[in-house]
Parts: sequence; C-alpha cells; structure tokens
Amino acid sequence: MKKTDTATCQRLTLRQTARFLKKHDNYIILTHASPDGDTLGSAYALYYALNEIGKAAEVICPEIIPQKYDYFARKTDYVSRDNATIVAVDVADSNLLGALKDEFADKVELCIDHHISNTQYAKNLYLDSDAAAAAECIYDLIAYMRVNINDITAKAIYTALATDTGCFKYSNVTEKTHRIAASLYEFNIDASEINRLMFDTKSKKLLELEKMVLEAAEFHFDDKCFLLTVTAQMQEKTGCSGTELEGIAVISRSLEGVKAGVTVKQTDDNEFKVSLRTYPPLDASAICKKLGGGGHKAAAGASVKGSLDEVKAKVLEAVKEALEESYAGTSSAE
Repeated sequence: MKKTDTATCQRLTLRQTARFLKKHDNYIILTHASPDGDTLGSAYALYYALNEIGKAAEVICPEIIPQKYDYFARKTDYVSRDNATIVAVDVADSNLLGALKDEFADKVELCIDHHISNTQYAKNLYLDSDAAAAAECIYDLIAYMRVNINDITAKAIYTALATDTGCFKYSNVTEKTHRIAASLYEFNIDASEINRLMFDTKSKKLLELEKMVLEAAEFHFDDKCFLLTVTAQMQEKTGCSGTELEGIAVISRSLEGVKAGVTVKQTDDNEFKVSLRTYPPLDASAICKKLGGGGHKAAAGASVKGSLDEVKAKVLEAVKEALEESYAGTSSAE
C-alpha cells in the first residue's frame, strides 16, 4: 500500500480530481466513524461511479453501517491493500477515521470534503467549503467525468444531501443544492420514503433515551445555551447507542432563543463526543476548534477527554467565550 506524505497536501481542482480518479484502478473508499448519511451516501455514490468506469473499489466504514441505509449501502468488492489507492470522503480530520486510523491515516492519497476545518492530512485534497454536503462534490465529479448515474447512485446522493441539510432546511442549503436534488427525481429514488426513514422514524428505545436526556437537560447563559448529556449508563439502560444517537444533537438546536445547542455523548470511560449546533452570530466550527475539533459554522464537533463534569466545563467555557465576544460581554456568567 502506498504511503502519503502528511507534511504536504496538494489542493486539487475539480478537473485534477477527476483525472486522479481516472488514473488509478483499485480504490479503497473510507468513511468517518459514527457514519451519517453524507459520508455513507458520498462513499457509495463514488463507489458506484468508479464501478461504472471499470474501476475496482471497496467501501470501508469504521463501524457497522446502520440497517436503515441498506437500500443503497450494499456489500462492495474486496480490494487488496497492496495496490490500493486510498480515498476518504467527508472526513475532515484523520482522527475521525476511528478504528481505521492506525491502518489508513497516513496513507490517504485523496480526500474529498466540504468542511472548511479540514486539516489537510491527505496527500491530495478536493475541498468545496461552499457545498452543503460532500455529496455535492461527488455529484460534480460524476458529472465532470460524464459517468452515468443510475437509481442506486441517485438514492445515495439524495440521502447524503437530505441528511446533511436537515431535509433541506439548514442554512448551508443553496440554489445548487436544490438543483442537484431536483435532478435526482429523474431516477427512481422514492424521496418521500428516504425522508421518512431518515427523519420520521425512530425506535422505542431511542424514544426512551430521549426522555432520559431531556430530563437531565441544562440551560446556561440566559438560556442561550441548551446542553444535553448522553451517558454510558443511559445508553446501557436503553440499549440505544452508536449511530442510533444521531438525532439527539438536532433536539439541542430546536428551542426558541437558543444560540448554542450542545450534546455531550459518552463514547468511552474517559472520553466524550461533543456535538455543537449554533445560530448566528455564533460559529460552531470556531468553538469546536478550541476543543480540538471542527466542522461548519452551524454544526461542528469534537472529541474531548476527561470526566463528564470536566468535559461539560470545557465546552461551556468555550461557548461562554463565544457568547461574550458575540454579544460584547452582555451574556451572563454562571
């Protein structure tokens, strides 16, 4: 397997990225840990496109892919590690590779991403920070390479767009996002069913977990910050964990007057995943950068080590600083 030089990262144009993908023959496509619709939809759309032009490809996810994505996330080919070209999609930082980090972090030859906080860990990077989802980048590449889109590819791209935009209601949505989504209706995607699966369906155990989370919810800084905690004990008691918890972060941003919705989810004995959702004038990416993470202006995350109280204190301090800067010191301290 080829190694990349992580000390340098070359920014590629759309044309250069298309030429790169046509140049090689055997691909391993990586998604990030805690896989969501964008990383999975982008990875599989790229997989199907590469197959269409005669390339061998394999999609590898650090975790078990949730069953709800089965309508497009199917078993892929096996590609030998010895001659594989490693591509990461929607992975802004090598730390997000989770269980795949040790094997692949220093071997990623191409990263296709839309996060402005991308750490440029790959040898080559195609980054469109104006894209609402990484799938917009994949769609552009498929169109540029004149690869045929079929029904299953269209389903993957639509899923990625819908999930990363909150079903097209977040501020990252642009005219281009809608144009791409509209073009996918030419195929048999059954958008209403995809939206039902992604947004309107939850298990009984998730409902039980949400009840526990809301009972322990906290307000801070004149109610501008709403903090939710998902402990290991809650996950064990309800049997709800991993990717099933994706929707919890959405709850944190749904309350009137809240500028920073924080979700602190326990992932290990001494480690927590922080998900931050913000409204202007706050910048979620800037706040999470202080915690060692990153993302977008309205949605970002970080992995923070420490006890629950220590992690909450770190996060709240970062949010407090951002509020004070944004409101000229008018937010209250606790």
